[in-house]
Amino acid sequence: MKRKVLAVMLALMVTGSAWSVTRQKSEPEFKLVEFQMALLKRAPQDQRPLNTDLSDLHSQHLAYIQSLLESGKAVIAGPLAGDGEIRGVSIFRTKSTDEARGWAENDPLVKAGHLIVEMHPWWSEEVMKKPALPLKMTTAYLGFLVRGAQWTPEKTPQTEELQKAHLANINRLAEMKKLVVAGPFGDNGELRGIFVFKVASLDEAKVLAETDPAVRAGRLKIIMHTWSVPEGVLP
Repeated sequence: MKRKVLAVMLALMVTGSAWSVTRQKSEPEFKLVEFQMALLKRAPQDQRPLNTDLSDLHSQHLAYIQSLLESGKAVIAGPLAGDGEIRGVSIFRTKSTDEARGWAENDPLVKAGHLIVEMHPWWSEEVMKKPALPLKMTTAYLGFLVRGAQWTPEKTPQTEELQKAHLANINRLAEMKKLVVAGPFGDNGELRGIFVFKVASLDEAKVLAETDPAVRAGRLKIIMHTWSVPEGVLP
């Protein structure tokens, strides 16, 4: 991962600048690639089908995810541990939100009404590789960076200094080869970006993420998850 590119991407999370690149605008200065990220969320209780045997649907879901990975439509996909609202995350190789939403909504668990899809444009370097076959899963740690209690969109000398410290910390984590994937969301909403760590435990990932000066200052908040992903995809 090129440190300069990583720093530029993550700077946008702190400064509050909108990252709204359109087809008509010029490409980013650095070689960032636009992906589409699907958050697979638990359907609201009153919308879920009753008395459904999920074992067969789950098998169909796994087979469908594998087909997306093998075809190259998805660059990475996998479930989040625990019983939270977000059940899984898939990242698709397309600039079209509609195309990615179609792929995500064709998932058997979505079609059956057990999951719903929330789409976000997302930018990153082209660092993820094809999964090893036969498909096996390994553990990574995914952190969503969201607006914190001290978030403001304005640029001030204080936020500029915080940005410099934030970038230095990102470079440090990248040099340690702990932070392996990162990038901003493209819709300028509550979700600012992600960190993906390859470390020994969720606790270690949390400790590393919380060294971010923007997190410590309250401009950003980090929400960490254990993420099962295909072997060979992460750098």
